[in-house]
Amino acid sequence: MEIAVYNVEGKDTGRKVSLNDAVFGIEPNEHAIYLDVKQYLANQRQGKHKTKERWENAHSTRKIKRQKGTGGARAGSLKSPVFVGGGTIFGPQPRDYSFKLNKKTKQLARLSALSYKAKTDGIVVVEDFQFEIPKTKEFTQVQKNLNVNGKKSLFVLPENNDNIYLSARNLQKTKVVTLSGLNTYNIVDASVLVFSESSIRLLQQNSNIA
Repeated sequence: MEIAVYNVEGKDTGRKVSLNDAVFGIEPNEHAIYLDVKQYLANQRQGKHKTKERWENAHSTRKIKRQKGTGGARAGSLKSPVFVGGGTIFGPQPRDYSFKLNKKTKQLARLSALSYKAKTDGIVVVEDFQFEIPKTKEFTQVQKNLNVNGKKSLFVLPENNDNIYLSARNLQKTKVVTLSGLNTYNIVDASVLVFSESSIRLLQQNSNIA
């Protein structure tokens, strides 16, 4: 499968990039994608949720009422979970949500996600470009020229470029990542992947992106 390379003006350069079947043509594994996305989202959780248990409440420990003769249940402390402001039973406690996922599974998930995008024409290749200074207006024009304006787009660069990153930072549906920062969640979350010409060639030279 070949994809045309466009310039920042949205015009066909006449060059084409051949998509490697080992990266963009495998049979997608949906379960691997699910596991990788699940791990990514789990790793984002801080796990700092906390409720006070009975022993942590600052209420007095005096007995509320006499033990017998009231006609009601026994009550020994306002810290009891049955009272408003008392301790919480089995409430959430700080914990680590992260879990291990095998490297080969992560690799399969990313290749599966890339193959999905290739099958649904969700990949655009643009020749390498630079901005002299950060300029959101210029970046928005590039999006319009490539017909990705208004779509959830992910721009993939071979290496970090501050001017391009800062130009796109304030755009709500746009994200710029380097090739090393490309992950399954970002691929699945985007409607269209915009690869720079050098980044897609580098990706295909090293299909082991996990």
